[in-house]
Formats: sequence, C-alpha cells, structure tokens
Amino acid sequence: MSSPVLVTGATGTVGRPLVAALRALGVPVRPASRRGTDPEGVAFDFGAPSTWPSAFDGVSTLFLVRPPHIANVARDMVPSLVEARRRGVRHVVLLSVQGADRVPVLPHARLERWLRSSGMSWTFLRPSYFDQNLSTVFAADIRDHDRILVPAGAGRTAFVDALDVASVAAAVLREPGLHRGRAWSPTGREALTYSEVARILSEVLGRPVTYRDPGILGFFRHARTDLGMDAPMAVTTTVIHATARLGVAKHLTDDVRLVTGREPASFRSFVDRERAAWERPGA
Repeated sequence: MSSPVLVTGATGTVGRPLVAALRALGVPVRPASRRGTDPEGVAFDFGAPSTWPSAFDGVSTLFLVRPPHIANVARDMVPSLVEARRRGVRHVVLLSVQGADRVPVLPHARLERWLRSSGMSWTFLRPSYFDQNLSTVFAADIRDHDRILVPAGAGRTAFVDALDVASVAAAVLREPGLHRGRAWSPTGREALTYSEVARILSEVLGRPVTYRDPGILGFFRHARTDLGMDAPMAVTTTVIHATARLGVAKHLTDDVRLVTGREPASFRSFVDRERAAWERPGA
C-alpha cells in the first residue's frame, strides 16, 4: 500500500471534507488534529515536538494548514516542517489564500516563501474567500443582529465553497506529481459585493440582512471585542477583508473545473444548504 497522505487541520473547514474525499478516492490518509479524534488519525500540534514522529513517519505527502492562531510561522510552524522533511516528507500541498503572492505580510505568504526554498516540492492552493466564513466567524452577527460588518467597502469578493476547495485538494493529493510547482486559485462562480451577499441572505432567510462597513479600525475593534479574536488573528482578518475595498479580491478563475472536471457551487446554493447557521431558535 502506498504511504498515507498526512492531512493537518483534519477537523477544519477544508480538512474534514478533504479527508472524506480522499477516502472516497481510495487514497490512504492520516488525519491529524490537535485532539486526534479520528480513529485512523493522530494527535498533532505544530508546537509540540512529541506529536511529530507519529504524524510524519512513513509519510511522503503533506497537506499543510496554518492554524488561525499562528501568526509567527517561522517560530511556530517551520521547526515542525524541518522535522517533516528530515523524516521523509517530499511534497507539501499548502492551503494558502488568494493574494498571498501580492500581500507579502500575510502569514501564508511567509509559508510560501519558506517552502519555495525548502528543498521539498510543493503545490499552493490559494482559494478565494470561503463562503463558510459567513456561517462560522460571522454567523452570530447575521443570526442575532441581521448584519454583516466587514471593511470591504463596495469592493467585490470572489467567494468559494470550501467543499469545492476540498475537492481540488483531493485531486491534487491523489496525483501530486502532476501539480508540482503549481499554484491553483480555486474560486466560485461570482464576485459579489457584501451588499449583494446581504440581499441573497435576506431572500433565503426571509428577513432583512444589511451590510455595514465599519472601516479598518472599526472592524479591528469589532474583531477583538465582539468576535473574540486575539490581536494577530484580528490583524490578518482585517487585511484579508480590506483587500476587497482595494479591488484585489474580485478575481475569478476556472481552476475548480480545470482540476476537478466540474463547475463550482454557486453562493446561493451554499446559503440554501447552510441556512440553519443563521436561523433563530424558535423562528
């Protein structure tokens, strides 16, 4: 049997459907998460060297996800990647972010630079903005206050369903040699303003949802105070949303179809599927 693919962040937004997709394709997989809840998986923590051997041994291909709380990747992630290389990992598929090649301060960009010089082969997945951010990070704002607060101005954002990103990742990990040195940017079908997003949510939920731009500093305060983010995560989240107001988050690609052979899901289909995230109890 071929060596398993190590999937970090295996319980996350992309990791969970990726593990399922790899299993459906018959690809051996070793799910890794901090709690190691999968019966076929391992407990893994980038900051805990004791967890590294059981994760990396016998693995040649790694799906790499940066935990949101890690901002200093050189200190908190690179040592584990050095150990992965020493133990035989040869190819890394990095879940990066759209714009990492243009915004060098992003932690994802720093990981990309390190991997380019690491001696391991690599593939970068730079998805656009996840639909699922609205059903997780911003779910309470929408559910409890009928509002979306992000500093995107009137700019457009290329949304993508994380399930489509997982499908792209599965295809790459199934045959990593075909994607060596490639950077794919999976996006959905539409680049939407947040006013349009609010309109679609309003139509599906049957109540008015509004979009308000609190500005850069206002959003940073909102992220820290109301969303409970620590400072590094709040900075990263602010930068990602601010790219929309600068006009650099709207770029659409055909990469989902090119890699998987099928069209990406629409934003409305995502809202229909996930509507329970924003419905009020008893409504």
